[in-house]
Amino acid sequence: MRRACVLLVVAASLGMAPGQPPDAPRNDLPQPYRTARDWGQLPAGVKWAAVTAIEPAPDGSIYVIHRCFANSCANRPEAPILKYDANGKLVRAWGEGMFIFPHGGTVDRDGNLWITDARGENGKGHQAIKFSPDGKVLLTLGKTGVSGSTPDLLDQPTDVAVAANGDVFVTDSHRNGRNNRVIKFTKDGKYVKEWGRKGSGRGEMSEPHTIAIDSRGRLFVGDRENNRIQIFDQDGRYLDEWRQFGRPSGIFITRDDTIYVADSESGPDTGAHELAGIKKGIRIGSARDGTVVAFIEDAESTTPDHSGAEGVGVDAQGNVYGGVVRRQMLERHVRTRQ
Repeated sequence: MRRACVLLVVAASLGMAPGQPPDAPRNDLPQPYRTARDWGQLPAGVKWAAVTAIEPAPDGSIYVIHRCFANSCANRPEAPILKYDANGKLVRAWGEGMFIFPHGGTVDRDGNLWITDARGENGKGHQAIKFSPDGKVLLTLGKTGVSGSTPDLLDQPTDVAVAANGDVFVTDSHRNGRNNRVIKFTKDGKYVKEWGRKGSGRGEMSEPHTIAIDSRGRLFVGDRENNRIQIFDQDGRYLDEWRQFGRPSGIFITRDDTIYVADSESGPDTGAHELAGIKKGIRIGSARDGTVVAFIEDAESTTPDHSGAEGVGVDAQGNVYGGVVRRQMLERHVRTRQ
């Protein structure tokens, strides 16, 4: 509740009324965070590769997913899944030899970790995998190493979200992928339905890159190449779209419905329909009404390269974590004022 009150106070100071979100992302929002890049003990002899996901667990643990070496786990010996305590001490590491291109993930209410593999080669990839807190594989969606568009196959799945009743939602297809859809499964992995196709209309998608669920059970899908968040109910009915959070690479929603959206690609248009003139960074606001109240600007916010944080996670203390792919680092942002 405290963070929700902070959002309302800041919004009032900016003259923004609840329920009246601006149409375009802003660069001039308050930036009440201090950034550090030295959090997290690494295994011996390992350096950060591209960091793609940060997923806090109910018990206070924090999972960080990185791509082993540089930007790929193909033929690499490093563990892509690193489990930390709240102070950044490494507790466990696993996943060696299991992934090609680990991408997005989530932790469900039972503390299980879900990770997607957004590429495939040599009989690996194109899956969403559910792990127990100690690293045991509990469930897999898709067929390892096989890309497809049928209910039992995935193509470069980017992210996963789990509803309160255990239903699973996967955003399927990275850039230039074949599917551009959201797939719904039961908690046991049974296919239920899907929606979405390539396009820019309502319910259509172009690179659905991330997904999160708010307290009402609504699905927030980061439709990245269309520079918008699309909001659906859990049956796939279109509810709304928001553009004020920028070009969404990662979305994280806390229990009080504070929404954190990582924009790693806005800036000069490189041919992927980026938002010209919009700075890269993490925009923070309300998932209830779409108000945006704060901005953590990226260190290279105006470069042509896709440099900002893609993955975003928030721990129980409100610390914000950004997973940076191109610069291969983990960033931790701590509030400097309340």
